[in-house]
Amino acid sequence: MGGKSKGKRSGTRYKFSQGFRKHGECTANKYLEKINYGDYVDIVCDSSQQKGMPFNFYHGRTGKVFHITKRGVGVLVNKRVRHRIIQKKVCVRIEHVRKSRCNEDFILRKKKNQEIIKEAKLKNEHVSVKRKTEGPKPAAMIKVPPSKLITVEPLPFYEEY
Repeated sequence: MGGKSKGKRSGTRYKFSQGFRKHGECTANKYLEKINYGDYVDIVCDSSQQKGMPFNFYHGRTGKVFHITKRGVGVLVNKRVRHRIIQKKVCVRIEHVRKSRCNEDFILRKKKNQEIIKEAKLKNEHVSVKRKTEGPKPAAMIKVPPSKLITVEPLPFYEEY
């Protein structure tokens, strides 16, 4: 009576399975995607390619590219171990990586801010590009017929002992 094996891919029956009509090798677009140092990438294991597959903990994690080789990338991923967060270095093949959209809105905001600053410089104005919190909604009057008005009062207190 041995027990259950605890191999590298144990418990990944559904995690690594491909979607309906998504089986087979990955397309050429995956290899042509340009990845640079410092880019955020999502680690998504492709079970059709066993080489360079990360451990199943890293499936679905987002990290930063710190190293690029011919066939793979090195990704820095944060991992919580008990009370601390450790930066783990994971070497992953290109097939198991896709560009992340986690900072897409930040990049757009950065570009808009640069345009705003450029226009302000032409007009010799000082402009603040800091984000401002949305204030409270403006006051509004609600029209209710007097017959539908109800006075809300708390229930009277009764001692029960």
